[in-house]
Amino acid sequence: MAVVDFDLLAELALDLRWSWNHAGDEVWEKIDPEIWRLTRNPWVVLQSASRDRIERALGDPAIRQKVDDLVRTRGVANHAPTWFQQAHPDSQLCVAYFSMEYMLCEGLPIYSGGLGNVAGDQLKAASDLGVPVVGVGLLYSQGYFRQVIDGDGAQQALYPFNDPGQLPITPLRQPDGEWLRLKIDLPGYPVLVRAWHVQVGRNSLYLLDSNDAANVPALRGITSELYGGGPELRLQQELLLGIGGWRLLAALGIKPDVCHLNEGHAAFLVLERAHEFMQEHGVPFEQALATTRAGNVFTTHTAVEAGFDRYDPVLIERYLGTFAELKLGITGQRLLSLGRRNADDQSEPFNMAYLAVRGSGAVNGVSRLHAEVSRALFGPLFARWPAAEIPVGYVTNGVHTPSWDSAPADELWTETCGRGRWLGNTQSLEAQICIATDAQLWSLRNRNREALVIYARDRLSQLLAASGSGAGDIESARHLLDTGTLTLGFARRFATYKRPNLLLHDPERLINLLTNPARPVQIILAGKAHPADRPGQQLIRQWTNFIRHSPARRHVIFLSDYDMLLTEQMVQGADVWLNTPRRPWEACGTSGMKVLVNGGLNLSELDGWWSEAYQPDLGSGRRPGPR
Repeated sequence: MAVVDFDLLAELALDLRWSWNHAGDEVWEKIDPEIWRLTRNPWVVLQSASRDRIERALGDPAIRQKVDDLVRTRGVANHAPTWFQQAHPDSQLCVAYFSMEYMLCEGLPIYSGGLGNVAGDQLKAASDLGVPVVGVGLLYSQGYFRQVIDGDGAQQALYPFNDPGQLPITPLRQPDGEWLRLKIDLPGYPVLVRAWHVQVGRNSLYLLDSNDAANVPALRGITSELYGGGPELRLQQELLLGIGGWRLLAALGIKPDVCHLNEGHAAFLVLERAHEFMQEHGVPFEQALATTRAGNVFTTHTAVEAGFDRYDPVLIERYLGTFAELKLGITGQRLLSLGRRNADDQSEPFNMAYLAVRGSGAVNGVSRLHAEVSRALFGPLFARWPAAEIPVGYVTNGVHTPSWDSAPADELWTETCGRGRWLGNTQSLEAQICIATDAQLWSLRNRNREALVIYARDRLSQLLAASGSGAGDIESARHLLDTGTLTLGFARRFATYKRPNLLLHDPERLINLLTNPARPVQIILAGKAHPADRPGQQLIRQWTNFIRHSPARRHVIFLSDYDMLLTEQMVQGADVWLNTPRRPWEACGTSGMKVLVNGGLNLSELDGWWSEAYQPDLGSGRRPGPR
């Protein structure tokens, strides 16, 4: 096979467009069916397969034609006029999107949950719509933990190594071939940070990584775990994201007009951006901050004050005192005041969200209800302001639908609404969607549910085999659940405020519902609790013990190691999606949106996005009136 053939395959595998456009799945499966089934990562398939195996796959005329079509389609997609170009033909806008995590695909495990979910979907949507967004994040050598449920029903955390050679990323290099490195000053030693590139359709994501042999061992581990370690490690990561991220863009010649801070983790870029402005224009810090803040947008996803990152003043002084004095020309106390309610309270911790608010021209929550909650949380920063006038707006989260709809759902909505249905406004969609008949929707539900049940059986049997369970238990798992039974789905982070155990409040009633011979019900659950969240882990143990010792155990499955691939299967296959948070603690939540596009129903507390979307008349047989 000519070298150019492998290069073309590599280009396809390294463009994460494959994570939401599945036209190439047949190619990767043909090259190595087993690796593809296990990883769903084209780059791993290419890295694992021999040249002979790849040549044999491309020897199939149909596969070779598919590759040619994929290459041609990718070129067209990258150069075709987009919604943004048509709506803003003269715009030179550049937006930099800073986030601690991104959920783009299972092959790039640098995410934990909702925050990364939103960030990944927004990058993908920006690519589809042609919005000029550049992402900035961190590459974790271990990422977030993988979950195992032991014999006692308790969660155990594992941290497998992310081999960069197996991830769909490429190193950023200087024109002379040397790796692009940035130096960030830390107490004692500077840390050298490498940079990586991720192709997300039309757009780019840049990731910073401290795991460089040029660093001392303690500094190599800064980007080891997502949300791992103690406060000092978290502070180091946020320095790399905010200060290092801004410097990376400068090194690449990228000058963003707008910087989007996805949570307060990236708030230190406020300081570095002001510092650069000071150097360019010879102005003091206060003037630079007042000028540059107009180009910063802060999105908060937190509904309780305890969710904000807060640091001991001594730690901030140690890491940023010299930076404040020598780079910004301000005292350490002035810097600390940017992250405090009361500037004169020497004991008050430094709050990253407060820094983000004071350094941003716009602040928004992620739902209408969350905006109200956020105004209360940030009220102390706006003394004597009427609550309704506290400058916190909202942009309700959405989802990147092509990432979450099943193949049958895509077929149905393409038939009724057209292939470009998600690439513009939605005014005409309601009438088009109504073309779908009850029979079509019911067929969609049956196909999706069946696929989920088959997947759940297979995954559970694999999990049992990996844990050393007996052959009888493994075989029994292959016959759990029923493809024709109403299936409830519950999958999210196990935290007390999300009340994942609400259904266990009355176990006897739940058992009666599950085993009703006339109208049986079944439940598929999944979710992780943070390794430091003991109450959350206890909630998982309660469910696993209920399943193991209940007469309804054939009707309930808990699937461990909740990840993006499992999320896709569950939101596609569940008939009813359960959401049980304590209002108003769910800032937005988006999993229920993914269920709707697959023909399922959302059953939720009136919290987050659902308090806006819920309409009492919907489903009553009457068409909904104006909102």
